[in-house]
Amino acid sequence: MFELDVQSRRPIYEQLMDNFKELMINEVLQEHNQLPSIRILAQELEINPNTIQKAYKQLESDGYIYTLPGKGNFVAPPKSIKNPLKEEKIRNELTKVLSEAIYIGIDKHEIYKLVKDISPLAKEGDS
Repeated sequence: MFELDVQSRRPIYEQLMDNFKELMINEVLQEHNQLPSIRILAQELEINPNTIQKAYKQLESDGYIYTLPGKGNFVAPPKSIKNPLKEEKIRNELTKVLSEAIYIGIDKHEIYKLVKDISPLAKEGDS
C-alpha cells in the first residue's frame, strides 16, 4: 500500500504524507474513511510511531484529514482543503510545467485533454 524509501534523503514522514495524498486523490481513500491507527501502521511499515504521528499531524494541519478523539483519523472531504498559500504554490508550479510543455511542442488541446481526463468535475460537467 505504501512505498517508502529508507535510503532517500527525503524524510519518511513526507513520503508517507505523499502516499496518503496520492491514495486520496485517486479515491482509494475516500472522504470520511478511517486511516489505519498509528500503532498498527507503525508495525506494518516497521517504522517509529512518532514518524506516523508527525505525518498525520501535518496532514491534519494541511486539511487532508481530521481527528475524532478516541475514534481515530479520517479523510477530510476534498472541498474542505482550502489553503491559499498551497493554491498559489500549485498555480506557480503548474504555470512553470505548462509553459515548458508548450515550449517543447505539446499542443494545448492535448493539455486540455489531460486536464479533462484527471478532473472528475470536468467529466461530470461534460455529460
